[in-house]
Amino acid sequence: MTTINRTAAGRKVYVHDPDAPRASVVVPSVFVVARRRDGRLLLVRRCDSGAWELPGGRVDVGESACEAAVRETAEEAGVPVVITGFAGMFTDPGYVVQATDGEVRQVFALVLLARALDGTPHGDAYETSEAAWFAPEDLGGLVIASPARAWIQQALDVGARPYLG
Repeated sequence: MTTINRTAAGRKVYVHDPDAPRASVVVPSVFVVARRRDGRLLLVRRCDSGAWELPGGRVDVGESACEAAVRETAEEAGVPVVITGFAGMFTDPGYVVQATDGEVRQVFALVLLARALDGTPHGDAYETSEAAWFAPEDLGGLVIASPARAWIQQALDVGARPYLG
């Protein structure tokens, strides 16, 4: 059991925590494993928890998952991307997020692969404080929530079949 963030006014993330509130809605989200030609991976640092994660977020009404992935990566990291593949679908009912408005969401995450086009990564100063490129071998020393770490590992496993779970 892990609670990622317990700040009084912010978003709260619960991973298999028996004290987690019960989710009232399942929210489809996309997260993007964007890589440069040199293999470095794009990560963003959340303002609320300070943890590093993949850029991504909720799919809005009227947009496709791929459109949401491109939009979220540009918003959170300032980097335009092209979606190139699918790493997996992650639907763990023990992973819930309590939003700042009080809504409790069960995460339903599609993790997509992408190629970065150009741009210098930077945070949006709203959800993300910074964005940066990391070599895969340097990820071990970063604070990354266990679900996001598993998503990244799945995406980096070259030749693996997409995860469906």
